[in-house]
Amino acid sequence: MIQSLTHKVRTRRANRQLGGLLAFVAGAANAGGFLAIQRYTSHMTGIVSELADNLVLGNVYLSAAGLAALLAFTAGAATTAVLVNWARRRHLHSEYAFSLMLEAVLLLLFGLLGANLNALIDIFLPATVLVLSFIMGLQNAIVTKISKAEIRTTHMTGIVTDLGIELGRLLYWNRTHEGNAVHFVRADRDKLGIHATILGLFFAGGLAGALAFKQVGFIATVPLALVLSAVAWPPLWQDVSDWLRSRDWSRS
Repeated sequence: MIQSLTHKVRTRRANRQLGGLLAFVAGAANAGGFLAIQRYTSHMTGIVSELADNLVLGNVYLSAAGLAALLAFTAGAATTAVLVNWARRRHLHSEYAFSLMLEAVLLLLFGLLGANLNALIDIFLPATVLVLSFIMGLQNAIVTKISKAEIRTTHMTGIVTDLGIELGRLLYWNRTHEGNAVHFVRADRDKLGIHATILGLFFAGGLAGALAFKQVGFIATVPLALVLSAVAWPPLWQDVSDWLRSRDWSRS
């Protein structure tokens, strides 16, 4: 089952399972990030609004910090695109696994920075914001590319909007039968289910992350990183094995 989550040949079921897992991780990391730096970095709406407000108010430092977070999120998404396309060009099995393994490493770095915030707060606080923003951009791009933009995992605005649309369709009263009307309204129950699942898992991840970070601190990033590593490892190992076999053949 784990191997199917990052296999380069995608199925709808695998996309949704990976999307659910990453929504949980994003919720947990976002909650931990708030406890560390008192701000959410999973979506850029608030960051961009703060950037505009601070520019008008003349808060140059805060404006620069917001711009840096925005650029870090964008760089994370761009990194995923580069890694996926690089792996595809070489016909590797790990075209999605590279980004997940990188996210696992960066989550450990986030935990390390967060655990040392009080030591050099002027350095570690901005670095923590940038690392977490990069992680969120990286992860959101992974699922976006895998699912062809059907699933998002780091921000819930679009998810809740689509959920509301499908609920409206579900509750709509059609006065005519389906076969007798051009504009018969019918909810997409499949889409309703996946959006509700993603929203629920993001919320559950937020609860678990907040509780874990509150109880044990930034060591809570370790299990998140281990889960991502376990998901990313099978295709990475397969590519390493293929490379080692090709080296052996070339020498013989």
